[in-house]
Amino acid sequence: MPEGPRYAILGRGRWSVVVQRALEGEGRRVEIVAGTRRALSETDDAHFSQMRSSLAATGADIAWLCVPPGPHLPAVILAALDAGLDVIAESPWLCAPEITQELQFAAAAKNRLVGVHFEYCQLEEVESWRGQFHGAHGMTFGGRFSLSRANRHGIPPVADLGCHLAAIRQYAAHESALGEIHCEYASTNSRMVWLDQAATRLSLIDFTSNRQPIIQRFFRKFEAARATRDFPFGLPFAAAVSSQIARLLP
Repeated sequence: MPEGPRYAILGRGRWSVVVQRALEGEGRRVEIVAGTRRALSETDDAHFSQMRSSLAATGADIAWLCVPPGPHLPAVILAALDAGLDVIAESPWLCAPEITQELQFAAAAKNRLVGVHFEYCQLEEVESWRGQFHGAHGMTFGGRFSLSRANRHGIPPVADLGCHLAAIRQYAAHESALGEIHCEYASTNSRMVWLDQAATRLSLIDFTSNRQPIIQRFFRKFEAARATRDFPFGLPFAAAVSSQIARLLP
């Protein structure tokens, strides 16, 4: 199997293992990079230099940031761009609009690509929605995303889980009105989205038990977009999803 681009994964948690296995299963070379957070004794400049050197030393083409969102994220992205790598960040995307714009400008200046991993947009049913409903008016979008496990990062569920629902709406039915969104931890596992028109349910997608290779579909699309820098799940898309979520937060 052809090797394809080389990846550097930042992060050592459960999700980094999932991503590593998906990449290696497709023949991609992967190297794990530690130390994404600045030490208390380390200056911002020293941390940036260390991250840039560590990423450049991997010989990777793409940095995949399997780390929770936080104030450290923009500096890590800039270090990866400065090291000559394209970047995949995990959702939710919580950077302020002005920081998002600065990162977009930095990526363009380096001729690099930054994408945000909204894996559920890669579902076959969501692609079918996009073909059927993209640009259509008069619909209301709703969704539910609940997990049995506890909230590990302290991010409000509507931001942490709801970003996936909002991303599906933005990608497949962006002209629909934003209706009921229910997100919860420590509950029954449930993942579904629906489109209503008046009192009629037009369509429902239940992806609670998804087994589709959505991570693989995402990184293949990202790899293909590296030549054109035209990627549907880039920073402008992530900013649009964040704007939707901001309307749902108390």
